[in-house]
Amino acid sequence: MTHRIVVVGADAAGMSAAHQALRAARRAGRDVSVVAFEATSHTSYSACGLPYWAAGHVDSQDALVARTPEQHRAAGIDLRMGTRVTAVDLDARTVTAEGPDGVEELGYDDLVIATGAAPVVPEWARGQDGTPLPGTGPVSTLDDGCRWVDRLATGADVVVAGGGYIGLEMVEAALARGHRCTLLTRGRFMHTLDPEMAQRIVDAMRAAGVDVREGAEVVGLDVEAGRVTGARTADGRHVSGDLVVLALGLSPRTELVSGQLALGRHRGLLPDARGRVDAARGVWAAGDCCEVHHRLLDEPRFLPLGTHANKLGRALGDNLGDPDSRLTFDGALGTAITRFVGGDQYLEIAMTGLTEEVAVEAGLDVLAATLEGTTASGYMPEAEPVAIKVVAERGTRRLLGVQIVGGHGAGKRIDAAAATLWFGGTVDDLAWMDLAYAPPFATAWEVLSVAARRVAERR
Repeated sequence: MTHRIVVVGADAAGMSAAHQALRAARRAGRDVSVVAFEATSHTSYSACGLPYWAAGHVDSQDALVARTPEQHRAAGIDLRMGTRVTAVDLDARTVTAEGPDGVEELGYDDLVIATGAAPVVPEWARGQDGTPLPGTGPVSTLDDGCRWVDRLATGADVVVAGGGYIGLEMVEAALARGHRCTLLTRGRFMHTLDPEMAQRIVDAMRAAGVDVREGAEVVGLDVEAGRVTGARTADGRHVSGDLVVLALGLSPRTELVSGQLALGRHRGLLPDARGRVDAARGVWAAGDCCEVHHRLLDEPRFLPLGTHANKLGRALGDNLGDPDSRLTFDGALGTAITRFVGGDQYLEIAMTGLTEEVAVEAGLDVLAATLEGTTASGYMPEAEPVAIKVVAERGTRRLLGVQIVGGHGAGKRIDAAAATLWFGGTVDDLAWMDLAYAPPFATAWEVLSVAARRVAERR
């Protein structure tokens, strides 16, 4: 008898799991079928590329699509687009789905939940029909991307609400399209970095003409004749803008199984390293609807990122298709990278592991130092400024985290730090690691190694 797998959600995690399950089943000689439900009209696209499409750096939405529905179907997946799963009965092992052909109840042997995360859209940004007001909205789906490409073709002023990665990238998009831009954030900007490192980005944005306002929580929008004319902050100020980007974060989409499965602190599902959520009832999960095991904090954290979705999806699929598989997704470090481009300002921003603030909050005895250097030998035209902060644990000398803010070529240095963290290395390991050197690319003492050495020399 064919073993039926039902996948709810057909983007990165869901389709990685579906394809790998079929491959693993063929390897194991098992008869497996996969039915996948996707509520929208798009699948397998790069949400991370949306701000760059909005900026005009990507030609079309087609460039962001990794696989079309037709390609998924050609690989053997019964993919049903525009079909929303409205109910799940985990005990009966059935899903109820509503789509173009009506309502259907379908049984399964194993269920994969890959419903992703929803952008935060507060009530003050919604119209009477519950959808975002004209001229405002998140940047989460291809449809959102289409809207922002069209909106930024006008000459409007832009307000970005939210001081994280998407907020920063949409500021870049607004500037690239020739708009004046104001960024409003409830607390301090880029709280995933330590304050002094985030301040370097704020300074660059202000130098590029961006009005950055920290401690400015948006609590409402001003609307005239059905169009947004600006945002209102908690201190009563009006900030003019014809367009308002909602970059206020994401929330795991777990409502479908809320009350039937355990959820984490951030309301995300809690799969194990193989992707299992409830082995007895055949429930698996991957992607932004899940919380990820943080290797340093040894606890689940909500880290929505395509790389985690694809990795856990692949591991899940391998285990699902072949019961003898031992492929696992062994957590994350919070490694991230982005950039800011505006006027003559260019910054690469990267981090991995714990900031000094988070490490102290976790009760660790911390050593930290920040080094300023250059991305290449000083006499080379490629040399640009870079600041690197290294955080380590006193006593054990265990590396805890690295943050990088600098010019061209700075950001991907974070990978050496992430590799050191992944294998439990010390600050001394990073200080003396054999890293590549040639004048166009690095100094004779690589700046990352020197930053680590500064901490290593402390006691």
